Amino acid sequence: MGANVSECESCHKKYILYNSCKNRHCPMCQGMDVDEWIDKQQENVLDVPYFHTVFTIPEELYTLVYWNQKLLYDALYHAAHLTMTELSGDPKHLGAKIGYICVLHTWGSRMNYHPHLHMIVLGGGLDAANHWKDKGKKFFFPVKVMSTVFKKHYLKELKELRESEKLRYHGTAKDLQNHYSFKELINKLYEKDWIVYTKEAFNGANSVIKYLGRYTHRIAISNRRILSMTSETVTYLAKDYKNGGKMIPHTVKGTEFIRMFLMHVLPKGFVRIRHYGILSCRSKKEKMELCRKLLNCIQYLSKLRDKTTAEKLMILYKKDICKCEACGGNLLSFRLRGCYSLTG
Repeated sequence: MGANVSECESCHKKYILYNSCKNRHCPMCQGMDVDEWIDKQQENVLDVPYFHTVFTIPEELYTLVYWNQKLLYDALYHAAHLTMTELSGDPKHLGAKIGYICVLHTWGSRMNYHPHLHMIVLGGGLDAANHWKDKGKKFFFPVKVMSTVFKKHYLKELKELRESEKLRYHGTAKDLQNHYSFKELINKLYEKDWIVYTKEAFNGANSVIKYLGRYTHRIAISNRRILSMTSETVTYLAKDYKNGGKMIPHTVKGTEFIRMFLMHVLPKGFVRIRHYGILSCRSKKEKMELCRKLLNCIQYLSKLRDKTTAEKLMILYKKDICKCEACGGNLLSFRLRGCYSLTG
């Protein structure tokens, strides 16, 4: 990827800063992206309760979803969105248009395949007359109702994809090509209770902003959880839910570790962070301004907008990349291009 090489004019100390790969699955390259994203999002945060809701699909679907990732991950977003829209618009529950941000995670703590959708939900919304409505720190909908509606919308889209012959059947999902096997699966999924749950409200706008970054740019495993490596194995920390969620070490073969990690690389071009309702890109500028007026909220202004990379690093990390760390002298810099190896 190349590097930037700098030398101090005064003491001639040299610095080499390697360029990041910028891949969204890389455990090394997410730090500044997270901070920039949080800074941008805080302009649309209100001083009201926010809720964290999680939508999970049953494990019987995992194999089919894995072989149809783009289609069935999209179906997860669609079903969750339709659930929130249907219930929030019902006067019995709230009778208002709300806003929420959805983020897909596909892993459990041990890097097992576990697709689920995290949703950060604004704790209120606008009714038909553009008046603000909320329920204070109480969430709008009963979890059991959300689960039933979510199941209805997901399975409806799954059946439509089947009928339009868009699904692929490989591996252990191969048997589902058979009409009766697929129908048996659908019947089993209708009978099952799907898991949807909501955590307590966040304590203030600042906690929402920090929490957003934790969930939006997280990947299957971070470097800090990898304890050691040998030529054969990798040892990493994972939660033991049978022991109160305590972090314990797990050792697997290197090839198995890579296989597990690659299960969570998303399809190329797949949009992982999606905004809906009054937080959607088409609505949020106008709607957030109205909400701030109705709630008498201040607007959190971006600290990083229109700043250079050097200025951003100074604001975020108090690091001046234009000055020598040893003597404070000016740095002269030039770019070193990356090397590409060709085979064949």
